[in-house]
Amino acid sequence: MKSFGFASRLLCVALALPGLVAHTQTGSADGLLPVEQAFRVEAKALDRGAIRLDWKIAKDYYLYRDRIKVSAAEANVALGTHALPAGEKKHDEYLGDVEVYHADFSSTQGLTTGADLGEVVLAVRYQGCHEVEPKICYPPHTVKLTVSLPLAAANENPTLGATDTSMRAAPSLLGGSEPLSVDRAYTFEAIATSPDSVLVRFTMPKGYYLYRDKTSFLADNATLGAPRWPAGKPHDDANFGTSVVYFDQVEIPLAVTGLAADQPLRLTSTFQGCLEGSVCYPPTTRSVEVTMPGGARTVSAPPAATTAPDTIQQQARPDANPAGSLIAALLTALIGGLILNFMPCVLPVLSLKAISILEGGESPHDARRHVLWYTAGVLLAFTTVGLAVIALRHAGLAYGWGFQLQQPLIVALLTYVIVALGLSLSGVVQFGVGLGNAGQGLVTRAGPSGDFFTGVLAVVVASPCTAPFMGSALAFAFAHSSFVAALVFVALGLGLALPFLLIGFVPALGRLLPKPGAWMETLKQLLAFPMYLTAAWLIWVLGHQRGVDAIGLALVGVVLLGLALWWFERSRYRHGFLRALALAALVLAALPLYLLAHLPTAAAKSLDTNGQVAFAPAKLDALRRAGKSVFVDIGADWCTTCKVNEHAVLDTAAFRDLLKRTDTTLMVGDWTNPDPDIEAFLARFHAVGVPLYVVFRHGDDGHALPTVLTFGIVQSALGEAPAPNRK
Repeated sequence: MKSFGFASRLLCVALALPGLVAHTQTGSADGLLPVEQAFRVEAKALDRGAIRLDWKIAKDYYLYRDRIKVSAAEANVALGTHALPAGEKKHDEYLGDVEVYHADFSSTQGLTTGADLGEVVLAVRYQGCHEVEPKICYPPHTVKLTVSLPLAAANENPTLGATDTSMRAAPSLLGGSEPLSVDRAYTFEAIATSPDSVLVRFTMPKGYYLYRDKTSFLADNATLGAPRWPAGKPHDDANFGTSVVYFDQVEIPLAVTGLAADQPLRLTSTFQGCLEGSVCYPPTTRSVEVTMPGGARTVSAPPAATTAPDTIQQQARPDANPAGSLIAALLTALIGGLILNFMPCVLPVLSLKAISILEGGESPHDARRHVLWYTAGVLLAFTTVGLAVIALRHAGLAYGWGFQLQQPLIVALLTYVIVALGLSLSGVVQFGVGLGNAGQGLVTRAGPSGDFFTGVLAVVVASPCTAPFMGSALAFAFAHSSFVAALVFVALGLGLALPFLLIGFVPALGRLLPKPGAWMETLKQLLAFPMYLTAAWLIWVLGHQRGVDAIGLALVGVVLLGLALWWFERSRYRHGFLRALALAALVLAALPLYLLAHLPTAAAKSLDTNGQVAFAPAKLDALRRAGKSVFVDIGADWCTTCKVNEHAVLDTAAFRDLLKRTDTTLMVGDWTNPDPDIEAFLARFHAVGVPLYVVFRHGDDGHALPTVLTFGIVQSALGEAPAPNRK
């Protein structure tokens, strides 16, 4: 363990101190090679559109795949895609799941420049490590390579065009036949299938395919739902590893909301694909206009195409040591579930569980029965929600943890349940006493069904939260099989249920609880108010999702629900007419839910205020290319952890002053409603939900911060040493 600690310290020092560059370049007595001897790279032009980089790696050294960056050293040169082969999967103590190269390999850099140049200069940046004693990682290193270009051929294929030459990142394997231009290879169409939905269609010739995770859709005058992708085909290639692709033709339904009357839908898609065994095209953008009913028609995209900026795509990778990783993930999940008990979103429901245990009196049997049924509800709900998220992700729906609160109907239904529980605690209605003596109560009734439902409800309200340790456990679950994922979700559930399990099965802890008595009725009524506050928060979330009309409908529905429950309670003693009134009020309370589900998405709130900018991938890429530091904050109105961090750190004068001192741009993304760009950003950093905080310093690749922030964490991430006496 001492040698491991020493190696870890050496690694930290090597990454942190630029002064080690001189040391590693000149070599030393301990046998370490200079960085340019450990990792040799040479460049040669294949043609005027592609440059091959030949990498030679010394024995006992390895190179990080995602740390290899190629840029043009001259302003009049434009580069295309850099095609790298798949690397060896490795779990790095500091960088997480990565790919590395131990052996020699070659990569291909596309070149897209209209200038008549005889040579180009490439700036190649890379980073690698020595993996045996002494273990050390070199700082990022840049070399400049001058590459002579061949003369342009007079009969060079004109169909590729200036913007398409980077597709030659892989040499053709089809003999004499040339690949089609991107305009001819991919036909993009859209047809309106109803007033609020369109069907998008891509058609490709034989042998051409489309990447699912590199295809996105955007409308500049409406809001689109998540694409409902059909099942695709897993495909393994040297450029992007294993991805889901589509051959021949694929049709994708899209929901459309917020489109003004008598306006055509202006739909834009950015996509990327390849010719099997040959070239990969650069990211391409097409736009169409679709006339919505009446008068729906199919519109083909015009051939104009633009190349999108390069983006970094990362996938969660299974660990090299599955057994050890699984044990670590289960322990992490257990701790994360335990911390969930202290999150604001869960505390109101846990207060109900505390009451039911107190009502059990001193009987150990009663206490164990309460906690076992509660735990069963927690475990079943956690596993069901978790596996549902995984199934939706595998189906191509880019949902993350807490996705259900992006659906206004679910938020409204949860509001009704919380209000009903609050009214029960206030004594307006007693569940389980009537209902024609059929059925038992939920939550407020002592019994198996009440205990079980309390566990289910605890998971439902806890799912928007991402507690410390929980995010890494969920990321592990999403990267592995359903069986392994189910084990992780069971561990999360056990962590959430652990305090009550201890109370039920450790008599000494149970005896610490106060004795039941008349004071419990007062406590019940007092605990109703956190329930009402939770309902107010959910209605506020509805307002951000569907506007002020949603708030009005939710309030009307809550009043009608309260009236129905009040009449129902009175009907216990007067049957007939009052029960009919209660049923009528309950039916009327369902009407606002129907209307809510059909409201258009609320206009996005402006995030370009107080010196911050709204999240946009193109804007982020531009800031990074300019070498600017950026703090990216991705949150949602239904995320209570996000709100706690905002109150404690992000909305403070100290944080704003820190941004000014470090010349950092604050970029804010709102995931209250589904957003494909944000979902892609979450996937890039292996985040399974929000909050996600990422710091890009001086244009680097960025690193994610913990889900629960402190000012010291942010200060350190932005490169400022903490003040010695900061309060």
